[in-house]
Amino acid sequence: MLVAAALALTACKVDATVDVAVKADGTGVITLTAVADADVLAQASGLADDLRFDDAIAAGWVLTPPAATGEGGLQVILTHDFSTVEEATALLQSINGTRGPLHDVVLTRTVTTDAITTSLAGTLRVDGGIDAFADPDVLSAIGGSPYADNIAATGLRPADVVTFTFTADIPGQSTTLATGTAAGEQSLTWSVPLDGTPADLTSSSVLAQGTPSSIWGTVSTVALIVFVAWCVLAVAFIAYVARARKRRAQRRTTP
Repeated sequence: MLVAAALALTACKVDATVDVAVKADGTGVITLTAVADADVLAQASGLADDLRFDDAIAAGWVLTPPAATGEGGLQVILTHDFSTVEEATALLQSINGTRGPLHDVVLTRTVTTDAITTSLAGTLRVDGGIDAFADPDVLSAIGGSPYADNIAATGLRPADVVTFTFTADIPGQSTTLATGTAAGEQSLTWSVPLDGTPADLTSSSVLAQGTPSSIWGTVSTVALIVFVAWCVLAVAFIAYVARARKRRAQRRTTP
């Protein structure tokens, strides 16, 4: 899709999104979405048939086949479930490769009796323009960026051809703001600059836990209070009886 947009050399554009959705138990799904606009398809009408996903499917990704958008463009979606945040980290590293925009991106999860904290670390940075989205073997085989001279001749910048967005939907209230994200929102969003400017991903969300979720939680709390009170009264009664017996014994032995 990126190459097709470069070929068009007009107002064509491809929007790419990586979304990581994490549930409270640490499971979740990564969704990759690429959308080419109608101008791209006008210049590359056979694009849908030319796309290949064999390697991705073999690696466990689920493909939603290329489909037309309401605006006359083309959309492709790939998803992959994960069981832990460690697996999610490995998946993000696998789609990034050695040249991609996801630098040292790591998801972590800490669970205590009071809260679940899900944290994200790493940097988004695009090095080399659209080369960051190209397969290194292809670049090596053709000796450089595809259609680089054509792009340069038009004066287009990478940002004129491609947009890249990274979103993280993690449980709880976010403690760090990302670009375009309001305080307390669950989903964090970054629009990645294509000029090499880094975007810091450092963020975390806290999900409080331990609050009774039903009437049985309230009943158990009341029962605990009653039990503690009964124990205190029992100890006090035993102490009272012991003192009373001691006083009676003293009176009997007094001449």
